[in-house]
Amino acid sequence: AGGLVLPAVVITVVFAATLVSMRALSAEADENAVVVEITGHQWWWEIEYPELGISTANEFHIPIGRDVELRLRSDDVVHSLWLPELAGKLDLLPERVNVLVLRADQPGNYGGTCAEFCGLQHTKMRITAIAETEERFSAWVDRQRSIPDPPSTSEAEEGARLFAITGCAECHTVRGTDAVGVDGPDLTHLMTRMTIGAGTLTNDLESLGDWIRRPQDHKEGISMESPNLTDAEVDSLLAYLATLE
Repeated sequence: AGGLVLPAVVITVVFAATLVSMRALSAEADENAVVVEITGHQWWWEIEYPELGISTANEFHIPIGRDVELRLRSDDVVHSLWLPELAGKLDLLPERVNVLVLRADQPGNYGGTCAEFCGLQHTKMRITAIAETEERFSAWVDRQRSIPDPPSTSEAEEGARLFAITGCAECHTVRGTDAVGVDGPDLTHLMTRMTIGAGTLTNDLESLGDWIRRPQDHKEGISMESPNLTDAEVDSLLAYLATLE
């Protein structure tokens, strides 16, 4: 009798808890929610705030105490967004948009990843939700909407020229310039991010220079190839990228 009753009780409790969790995950966001569109690529996250006019990559900011409606889709294969401290897993599919509602009640950086094997660099597809107060979130929004100041030194000006002619501008966007590529992350405010390569390297000039010189060594199989620049040219390019704040 015990062998029948005990499993039945356990299964019933687990089933009830599952239903509660599924209801919470499928809840609709309230009318004050922040809408964030996330598109999965091999192997990075494109992030847009359609109501705020903001585009970024691999990191997104959210205000604490408010619902956030994530609209998820994929540009290629099946990905899965997993922010374990904020929400469950949900797939990103090429043919439809899935919606995940989450809320952060405490400030902090909430790390996440792709939870679906999506190719060679699946493990190097990190994402971070940065939860902050309304005031800090509003300040971040204002900064992201702004256009970076033009280069003010000859080295940075040379870097901007190299960015335009070496293929960088064909894949990346820098608002306020002729660079309008969409195959790679928007770099308008590159230097405000904590990492590059979707969490592959810390975002500092040394790591950025190494990424430019040897992208395939850090993340084999990505679309980016080395632009074959001299060390002096890479230094000029870094001087320009450092202005993208």
